[in-house]
Amino acid sequence: MGAPVSTAAPVTTAGEPAGGPEPFVDPDPTAPGFIRIWDDEGPGQPGSVATATSWQSKFALAVAASDLVVLAVCVGLGALIGFGAGTGDQGTNPWALAAVSMFLVPMCIGAARAWDPRVLGQGSEEWSRLMRGYVSAAILLALAGLVLERTGVRPWVFGILPFAGLLSMAGRYTLRRWLHQARKRGRGLLPVLAIGTEESVRDLIERTRRVAHIGWVVTGACTPTGLGEEGQGHVAGVPVIGDLDSLPASVRSGRFGVVAVAQTPGWSPKRLHRLAWDLEGTGSELVVDPGLMEVAGPRLHVAPVDGLPLLRLTEPRLSGVPRIGKLLFDRAASSALVLALAPVFLLIALFVKLDGGPVFYRQTRVGLRGRTFRMVKFRSMVPDADRLRAQVVAGGNDGSGPLFKLRRDPRVTRIGSMLRRYSLDELPQLFNVVGGSMSLVGPRPPLPGEVDAYSDAAKRKFLVRPGMTGLWQVSGRSDLSWEESVRLDLRYVENWSPAMDLVILWKTVSAVFRGDGAY
Repeated sequence: MGAPVSTAAPVTTAGEPAGGPEPFVDPDPTAPGFIRIWDDEGPGQPGSVATATSWQSKFALAVAASDLVVLAVCVGLGALIGFGAGTGDQGTNPWALAAVSMFLVPMCIGAARAWDPRVLGQGSEEWSRLMRGYVSAAILLALAGLVLERTGVRPWVFGILPFAGLLSMAGRYTLRRWLHQARKRGRGLLPVLAIGTEESVRDLIERTRRVAHIGWVVTGACTPTGLGEEGQGHVAGVPVIGDLDSLPASVRSGRFGVVAVAQTPGWSPKRLHRLAWDLEGTGSELVVDPGLMEVAGPRLHVAPVDGLPLLRLTEPRLSGVPRIGKLLFDRAASSALVLALAPVFLLIALFVKLDGGPVFYRQTRVGLRGRTFRMVKFRSMVPDADRLRAQVVAGGNDGSGPLFKLRRDPRVTRIGSMLRRYSLDELPQLFNVVGGSMSLVGPRPPLPGEVDAYSDAAKRKFLVRPGMTGLWQVSGRSDLSWEESVRLDLRYVENWSPAMDLVILWKTVSAVFRGDGAY
């Protein structure tokens, strides 16, 4: 991540020096990729456990305060306006409803663990839990109104509480953006000790640097040899502080908030158990890579058998009620967008037509279960672009793997260049979504010729409908490597949830305006 971190004398969470091995000895600072570590004189400096823990606690308090303030404002306004007062016996005192909501919503949010510091500030799980909290509160309030025969609760169940939930999400998003920017500047990062082979440690380091917003920074590593990559004393610039036999002293030093065990051949359960014992009382958290790439969240469950914790992996939610709900949302949202954007469609169509040639371009793509369909776009190339493809391909390829892309494709028209930069050429795909051949969110639909080069793993993307946007589009698009593109598509298929779709749709807005990887 490139952020300065601490390697000073070991520090406990209380800020007092702790016993343990001598401070780290930095490897050769002239080594390739070496990252110089700050000399930390105590808590409060970047990279200390105490600082990161303090940041985490303060952020959790800020999120809770934001939720409660938003809720108080919404229910206060609802009571002042008189929502639910009604007439006759079925009316309800608005202030009584406000008081009940102020008690019921925080209780449900807490029960949904939506204030758990471990899920705040990253991922879609935070939004899922917040939504469950508000939905549970609305259901309980509706049941109370039904039992007491009070129709006055309806405006609160279908108006005030959903509105408060949306504003809570907006407040959390604002706080999340602030936290992510602070972490990118190296503030409040939790130092991590990575354990594993040089390859697995490097993979963990690279992942934490790609997603700096999670708040982890690997500051030390222990490998089987204790020598690092090619005996240089470091892995990807992170110093190797010892081999696996030196772990007890390293983990008890108080330098690390997280001890991450990556893939390590020969690492026995007994040794892992011993490591967990060594961490007791240090305030450090132990995390273990289960070896299940890109599978996380609600699909992972612990199923103990006679005291033996087993990791139970449920199937992806690709059918049944979740699939029907996604399809209904796609149809309704895309239809509404077509109506709302009708003037934009007409304006773009006019410009494309004035450029000469047809307005729309239809192309065969591969979608759900490998079936082909005709994807429609605004034409952004010259009318005979397909005939000229062979000549252009001979000149090179800026894409990765079977994906063919050129940063400066001579077939792209002047208006097409602008349309592509802001993804306006893809707006007609809304008609594909309305027709059911595509979804608003999903993997990128490939060309038939690209599928011939797909591995069995890459073909898992056909388990879901392709999307107008997805993880590929919001993560760099054509700037990504082929392997990264496949990895993102598989992550979506394996971990799909409604909350993930909402997060991707939200991120699509900023990705479109940035125009990264769009060519």
